[in-house]
Amino acid sequence: MVSGATLPEILAPAGGRQQLEAAVKSGADAVYFGAAGFNARRNAENFTDADFLSAVRYCRARGVKSYITLNTLLTAREMPAFAETLSLVAQSGADAVIVQDLAAAKLAKEYYPSLALHASTQMAVHNVSGAKLLEEYGFKRVVLARELSLKEIAIIARSINAEIEVFVHGALCMGFSGLCYTSCMFGGRSANRGLCAQPCRLDFKNARRDHCLSLKDLSAVPLLEKLAAAGVSSFKIEGRMKRPEYVAAAVSACREKLSGGQPDMQTLKSVFSRGGFTGGYLTGRVNGEMFGARSKEDVTAAAGVLKGLQRLYDKEYKRVPLTMDLRVQPGEPVRLTVSDGAHTVGAQGAVPEKAVNAPLTPEKAAASLLKLGDTHYFCSGADCEIAPGLMVPAAGLNALRREAVTRLDALRAEPPAVPYRTGDILNALGALSSAPAPEQTALRLRFRTAEQFFAHPAAETYILPAAELLSHPELTEKYADRLAAEVPVLLFPGDEEKLLGTLQTLRSRGVAVGVAENIGALPLLQAAGLTPRGGMHLNITNPAALREYESLGCRDNTLSFELNLGDVAALRGAGKTGYIAYGHLPLMRFRSCPQRDAKGCGSCTGEAELTDRRNEVFQLRCSAKRFSTLYNPVPLCAVGLIQPRTDFRTFYFTVETPAQCVTIAETLLSGQKPPFPVTAGQYNKKLL
Repeated sequence: MVSGATLPEILAPAGGRQQLEAAVKSGADAVYFGAAGFNARRNAENFTDADFLSAVRYCRARGVKSYITLNTLLTAREMPAFAETLSLVAQSGADAVIVQDLAAAKLAKEYYPSLALHASTQMAVHNVSGAKLLEEYGFKRVVLARELSLKEIAIIARSINAEIEVFVHGALCMGFSGLCYTSCMFGGRSANRGLCAQPCRLDFKNARRDHCLSLKDLSAVPLLEKLAAAGVSSFKIEGRMKRPEYVAAAVSACREKLSGGQPDMQTLKSVFSRGGFTGGYLTGRVNGEMFGARSKEDVTAAAGVLKGLQRLYDKEYKRVPLTMDLRVQPGEPVRLTVSDGAHTVGAQGAVPEKAVNAPLTPEKAAASLLKLGDTHYFCSGADCEIAPGLMVPAAGLNALRREAVTRLDALRAEPPAVPYRTGDILNALGALSSAPAPEQTALRLRFRTAEQFFAHPAAETYILPAAELLSHPELTEKYADRLAAEVPVLLFPGDEEKLLGTLQTLRSRGVAVGVAENIGALPLLQAAGLTPRGGMHLNITNPAALREYESLGCRDNTLSFELNLGDVAALRGAGKTGYIAYGHLPLMRFRSCPQRDAKGCGSCTGEAELTDRRNEVFQLRCSAKRFSTLYNPVPLCAVGLIQPRTDFRTFYFTVETPAQCVTIAETLLSGQKPPFPVTAGQYNKKLL
């Protein structure tokens, strides 16, 4: 049983109205759901505008918080529609918005400060530096990446005052949320824009296993006490695409555990799992036992328990205490006053009659008033002042009670008055200044390893991982003024201090610039005295977000490669920008590497391959046993397309040999495509 004055909230998913009611009736403290657009589950049922407003009112009446998912990346042309949606959410009385895009965060905090800001797991926050930055920016809550251990969560929670939310049950993405581009690169359906097609669940193979990109579902229900002790404020259940029975079962299991009971984990497993559950990241047992895929046995097990789970949400959950005050006096209408502590309503009945046989007593009156039936209320106290010798029919008291409760529901559900600011938002967005295109586009060369490095007279900047530069002082000695130190895209608690030391050493060697591939890198680069540049993993897709990253210290920014080149060109006037012109792009970042077995890394060299169902070969590379990266076998190439006049373009070398890097660069600079298959990716497509 979790002790303490305030228990962590149970936060449930609601893909539609049925799931919403199942979550609330089974005891969720809060729910998260989306409106018609701009949420990371655009394929869920979601809610029309009218249904959305009704859903928020339903939650408000029951004392359940509603957090609205506006957690997709936004394009400039979507801003008018987003401003309308944001206004709808603010005026609905919702408690918070969950966002990924800094443009969404900026607009919400500036124009609707009554809406609390929650940082989506799509922001890939997994270190103290990132969590602190978001807290300072104005976020009330940070939804941490799923890949952290209990110890790491505790370190982050102790370092900030903002609330910490973690996933405790449901599907585990193989790659870090917000850093997965597989669905977009394979079929144009961006996970960062709510359209993930889940290609990782297909049968990818390596030397160790089939379905090597599919993890078992998470269930941390047995660990809720430890998570609470680590400082977690909210226990989040994944599953906005799931059935109402699944939602109710997960909420009930969490509620049972927090109450000191023993949840039925077998039923929870049966309703949905992929070969069972794992708590691997939380427990630190990150190995081959985490992998699993949905089987026929799993489907059969679900069919056997679904009907029985409906009982979990066939009645309202009693969560709202009431006090009742009844006054029965001769010659006056019967009056009932009901209060929840914040709202008070009254109902008035007929004048009481003189009793013939059995006068009304306080005990009889209370018995009628306490019949709150299938409502979310329970009576915490009833004061019945009744003059002697009077009679009020039970039906009359019941009618008074129903009328008062109905009025109280309406009062509780009513949203606060919020001004409509859509016009102000659009005026502000329209005022973003535009600058002419630069006269020429500079060249940047990015290398994954120092062995790939070569100098080229056309290159303005050479980008290498900070650890590579530290290990090769000959590079800093000769090229320091043209080098940029790339901070790892994943940096876990415990690694930050070491990295800061590395960056400070590089600064002392003359390196003045660093590339941030995660928001948590920005404060570390600045603390070391390096000027940040924003990398492509910041997922910048609109002018407002570009300005926000500039305000956080980025001298210039590489735009998301999920944009088409028309959108890239449209952003060039809002700040200094660039794009990836070539590269085997990273599709996913893993902490649970597909190469690991039950004993860990074993004899793995850090380089491996896996294949898909079409026998396409994908390269896998390890980063100092901290995480691994899966690369697209077909490189992105902008040659042959109408290339935008931006401030810079980058050749992004990853799995190429040193000789291949030189040859490819010369080929591209001559205006030719490499003599092997390439892809234009999203550059010549419409962004979905």
